[in-house]
Amino acid sequence: MTRRTALVTGAGSGIGALAAQRLAAAAWDVVAIDVDEAGLARTARRSPNVHVRVCDVTDAAAVDKIAAEAGPAQRVVHAAAISPLAPAMDQPLEEVERVLRTNLLGTLHVVRATLPAMLAAGRGELILFSSLAAIAPGRMTSAYAAAKGGINAYAGSLAVEYGGRGVAIRCVCPAQVDTPAYRRQAAEHPAATGNARGMHAGVVLDAVDRSLARDELFVFPGPTARFASVASRHLPRTFRWIQDRYTAPAD
Repeated sequence: MTRRTALVTGAGSGIGALAAQRLAAAAWDVVAIDVDEAGLARTARRSPNVHVRVCDVTDAAAVDKIAAEAGPAQRVVHAAAISPLAPAMDQPLEEVERVLRTNLLGTLHVVRATLPAMLAAGRGELILFSSLAAIAPGRMTSAYAAAKGGINAYAGSLAVEYGGRGVAIRCVCPAQVDTPAYRRQAAEHPAATGNARGMHAGVVLDAVDRSLARDELFVFPGPTARFASVASRHLPRTFRWIQDRYTAPAD
């Protein structure tokens, strides 16, 4: 049987780590990418078919090199992201630029390094992680929401330009997910996050797997994301009331 190769970014923790471990357990060869070397080591523990690569997705040349060395991937899971919270007018411009470079340009770098080989093969799965914040921004998420909104638009353009050529493109927009990064945010900014508990990363990945059996670009895992994706567009006043009810302005 031909071995399948997956490339997973953000594989040092959270969704990316679980995605890499699940794929490895299903006998995929997994190229796991992150800036967190210790996190990658934990992800790869007891998984001989997980091959770790320390890489910053903002470095296009480094991403290209890893993709070329890995060879054509049948699945790409791009979960690398950062999400520092701050009020829009207070967030340092340098931090805003770092969020945009990591979350938006990092996505472009990964796609440009991997999608051409998928298109040439006429098959593959390109899974880009966005966020519910892309369509329903919350407090203190302006830079993050802007970057994720860009990912949604970019995924939509990819689907228009390259749809129908054998590559399944998915843009995943979860609400809060129970990851180490989100736990830190919730502890530091409980009012802004509404003290919400994140959903398990497995729920998100299960929704992605189900979406691959259907023809849909955007994936909204869990009831919160599905409700918010509809209410924010069709019942904006009600949705804003709910946001105000469960979150508080920054001090």
